[in-house]
Amino acid sequence: MNLPTMLGFALLSEMELPMLAASGALVAAALPAALFAINLWIFRQPGRPWNRRPLPPISVLIPARNEEMSIAAAVQSVLGSRGVEYELIVLDDGSTDRTAEIVREIGERDSRVRLEKAPALPEGWNGKQHACWVLASLAKRDVFCYLDADVRLGPEALYRMASEINDVRAGRRERAMVSGFPRQETETFLEWLLLPLIHFVLLGFLPLPGERWTGLSGFAAGCGQFMMVRREAYFASGGHGAIRTSMHDGLLLPQLFRRAGFRTSVFDLSRDAVCRMYRSAGEVWRGLSKNATEGMASPGRIPVFTVLLLLGQVLPGPIALWAWLARDGDALRLALMALLLGYAIRMASAVLYGQSWRGVLLHPVGVLVTLALQWNALVRKLAGRQATWKARAYRVG
Repeated sequence: MNLPTMLGFALLSEMELPMLAASGALVAAALPAALFAINLWIFRQPGRPWNRRPLPPISVLIPARNEEMSIAAAVQSVLGSRGVEYELIVLDDGSTDRTAEIVREIGERDSRVRLEKAPALPEGWNGKQHACWVLASLAKRDVFCYLDADVRLGPEALYRMASEINDVRAGRRERAMVSGFPRQETETFLEWLLLPLIHFVLLGFLPLPGERWTGLSGFAAGCGQFMMVRREAYFASGGHGAIRTSMHDGLLLPQLFRRAGFRTSVFDLSRDAVCRMYRSAGEVWRGLSKNATEGMASPGRIPVFTVLLLLGQVLPGPIALWAWLARDGDALRLALMALLLGYAIRMASAVLYGQSWRGVLLHPVGVLVTLALQWNALVRKLAGRQATWKARAYRVG
């Protein structure tokens, strides 16, 4: 190849680069946008009973470790539930603050509240999984509702979710688990920057038609903040005892149920429950990192997520600037379309799920920080570093 030809080829390649980058960004942005639109038809709020079957009595089970700031509100919200029969058991899991004292005081005024003390944490167990396993042995009802201590229920939350687990229609198997995503309260910077991305990843990257209409464990989804399960299926699948080392029961427990042949479903609980998951930047970082490698940051998933999120959510703006400087109108239009698709998902989520608009405006920054957090969690796992949560250290993965 002579020099003029080589120079012409190099010039042509340089002129095509903005278009190639913009095209890739548009594809990477369009995939989650299309899936998000499909999933909106499926990810619905729980409803009222469609049939006349009596709703099952429920054991509401709250594992609590150092939750003095939130436990009173959580317990009082359960006591305000309507339309269902229930018992409420709070397990004090070695708290060093006033958690047990607060629950005990409420129990003295309301006999529906039962406080229990967790035994010592056995070797090889995650604290929450052990507490949930102990609670299952204490429960008396045939349906368990696991509730995090920082969740506050609306008066119809239990009623609506019990209606869903009780919903049997022609040609459908009975559900063994229903799980719900509460509305997330976010106040500090990292809270409103990162926590709304939970919905973005759930609805933009998990095909909910597979979750609803197949029993494949690869389509499993759930939220550990609110999980309602049938006693028989729970013990038949192994329950929390089968995932004792896990940091992420919201994902692994639905997978466990599905592998055992049981049906699970996930719902939008933002109308009926609210949660303040974390209260500082440090808690956000540690909390999201502790179970990252069991989700997005697994070695098999993180390269795919990195490419799709960088190209489709972080880079469309810089690519649009590049195309504008290169005076490539076609590439500029494609890059702007990619940028709009990413923001469209976040704006829809903000409206539907009560999310902060500040996080919407900084969407590319939030995605970039999320990727940094995920890669940091994976590197720590590969290096054999431990995760610390609630003053307990665990080996990750």
